[in-house]
Amino acid sequence: MGKRSRQRQKNQSGGRDDRDSGWGAGYADIVKENKLFEHYYKELGLVPEGEFEQFMEAMREPLPATIRITGYKSHAKEILHCLKEKYFKDIQEVEIEGQKIEAPQPLSWYPDEQAWHTNMSRKIIRKSPLLEKFHQFLVSETESGNISRQEAVSMIPPLLMKIESHHKILDMCAAPGSKTAQLIEMLHADMDVPFPEGFVIANDVDNKRCYLLVHQAKRLNSPCIMVINHDASCIPTLKTDADGQKDILFYDRILCDVPCSGDGTMRKNIDVWKKWTTSNSLHLHGLQLRIAVRGVEQLAVGGRMVYSTCSLNPIEDEAVIAALLEKSEGALELADSSADLPGLKWMPGVTSWKLMTKDGQWYSDWSHVPSSRHTQIRPTMFPPTDPEKLASMHLERCMRILPHHQNTGGFFVAVLVKKAPMPWNKRYPKLRKDVSSLSAAQTGDSPAASTPVDTPCLPESAMEEGQGGCPEGKVDEEAPKGASLAQESAVKQDGVCGPPASKKMKLFGYKEDPFVFLTEVDPVFTTIQSFYDLSPDFPKLNVLTRTHEGKKRHLYMVSKELRNVLLNNSECMKVINTGVKVWSRNSDGEEFGCAFRLAQEGIYTLQPYIRSRIIRVSVEDIKVLLTQENPFLSKLEDDAHAQAKKINMGSIVLKYIPKPDSPADPQCSIQLCGWRGKTSIRAFVPRNERFHYLRMLGVEVFRDKQGLGQKQRDEGKGEEEGAAENEAELDLENSDENGSSQAKANSGNQGTSS
Repeated sequence: MGKRSRQRQKNQSGGRDDRDSGWGAGYADIVKENKLFEHYYKELGLVPEGEFEQFMEAMREPLPATIRITGYKSHAKEILHCLKEKYFKDIQEVEIEGQKIEAPQPLSWYPDEQAWHTNMSRKIIRKSPLLEKFHQFLVSETESGNISRQEAVSMIPPLLMKIESHHKILDMCAAPGSKTAQLIEMLHADMDVPFPEGFVIANDVDNKRCYLLVHQAKRLNSPCIMVINHDASCIPTLKTDADGQKDILFYDRILCDVPCSGDGTMRKNIDVWKKWTTSNSLHLHGLQLRIAVRGVEQLAVGGRMVYSTCSLNPIEDEAVIAALLEKSEGALELADSSADLPGLKWMPGVTSWKLMTKDGQWYSDWSHVPSSRHTQIRPTMFPPTDPEKLASMHLERCMRILPHHQNTGGFFVAVLVKKAPMPWNKRYPKLRKDVSSLSAAQTGDSPAASTPVDTPCLPESAMEEGQGGCPEGKVDEEAPKGASLAQESAVKQDGVCGPPASKKMKLFGYKEDPFVFLTEVDPVFTTIQSFYDLSPDFPKLNVLTRTHEGKKRHLYMVSKELRNVLLNNSECMKVINTGVKVWSRNSDGEEFGCAFRLAQEGIYTLQPYIRSRIIRVSVEDIKVLLTQENPFLSKLEDDAHAQAKKINMGSIVLKYIPKPDSPADPQCSIQLCGWRGKTSIRAFVPRNERFHYLRMLGVEVFRDKQGLGQKQRDEGKGEEEGAAENEAELDLENSDENGSSQAKANSGNQGTSS
């Protein structure tokens, strides 16, 4: 038995070696051909006449790499300068496998040159030794949240949402999170406002993918993001407290990027060539429509919802939009976004289409579909038959991006504006208060529940607990058995329309630690307040921790609005993560006056409220702090040295303020967490962020191929080679001279789940 098992392992590992031996060997067996796909799209006529061969050729080419510079960070201009002046110049003369690398170009339709594309695929960037420095730069800056490697067409939906800092935003199907990151950036367009009034709630049905979403969002260190784990088609209605009254939360902006067949991603997801079939769209259409219906129910009147897919198929695209518009009875309209992204090439939405079954049977009208196929094919999959109604929908305002037009992936996007409450919400009768004290208070145009796709108004069946929202009290997990029976009989009497018996909320995945908000008189604030001299307007109520009992290890901050959402919906919403870490417990910190040291993740959020323990540093000071592990105070320039000597041991803020008369220096403020020791000083900054700041200061940071250390050169001057790598660990066990023997600072820890 053991011999056979070992032989099997040997065979399996041999297969892996073969697969990884070449750049593209992992997909060597997949032929980029699918006759059914070609026949289907030729027949539909979505591609302009005479361009179909170009379309297919583009689909077979690898997708070029695109990068986006995070727009909300004040460092965006510095990164752009670094990219243009150094990395792009270095790679434009490179030749790989006989192909000359062209200079990267900005995407013409993305604002402020914040997004760039190249003629290189991601595979070439990863594998080519000639591009190793560029690849390391991308990886490092991506980890520190300053660059996102994101497909070009994926950047379109957030741009069409027209986000402002006060908007309440819902991302319904958010993982893996590249679009969510864009939404957060747009909220923080003004870096001088640490807490925008708006927030982003990012949802995904897959518990494991939620943690991928957390990782993406955490790179941006925002107090205005919450990650939740729900089925988007029945995401609960949330409530907020407004002057003592419970109000239903309606979102100003919703991103509805639904699950799809993904045939627009064939250039990067090569296995779609093999798996694609027409039945994929037929299976997904119902789910896509249910998610979209749930989205518009939660949208505020006057708000915008962007519906998008990475599929080119009208069954998943125009069919869903047409069904949604028909159900809305005029409450929704398609917005004309033709002028919003100048430079983007797109095809207008189609007004006629037909569908094909897996065995090649075509149907152009619901009346032709035999009853035996009614479970797979639904009437909402076909275009409206009334020409007047079809014309009033303006389906041509939808946007379809074809791969061969601008060397991108395939994509579909439509912008919906809500003009009035949804008709089934208006018709829904008010619930009698004596029917059930557990029901959510519903008023005239409140979105009581998700309406089934094929029936315009079935209130009783629609009021599922998960769909209808939070009960006013807690989820009744321990209700007596008779209670639900009494409730059920009460619902039936006199024909009163009421909710069904309450259900337990089903929670899947890992059990999350609680989110516990501190009070203004919590004992932890006593020393923190005096040690850091917090300003009187510091929002203590926005500080939370992740434990009810024992010592608080980390303190996090959220915006006032997200605190409101958390406190009023904790029983009906599964929160995976929220808040940005601002303080971490230092085991020996109490002897220096405060048990909590500052955390780099939250320094830009917290620093406006800190009035002491700040050292103003110069460019040369930052170079010393980031390249030497424990520099003596005397290594600092005179001004910073004098400031440091006046400060007692403990956690500090190191702040660089740009000088307009020194254009060669970075023209953005830099804030670092540090520790003032007895005779030395150090910066508590995660490795990739450390590299980011060094690059901004003109210090080249390059990790050799074996990963044995860092090569840092500043105009010929060597600076303790390998120090940054060692420093990244931030191991304080041997830092007695710094006055702290804390085990590990773990500044790079991104999650708030511990």
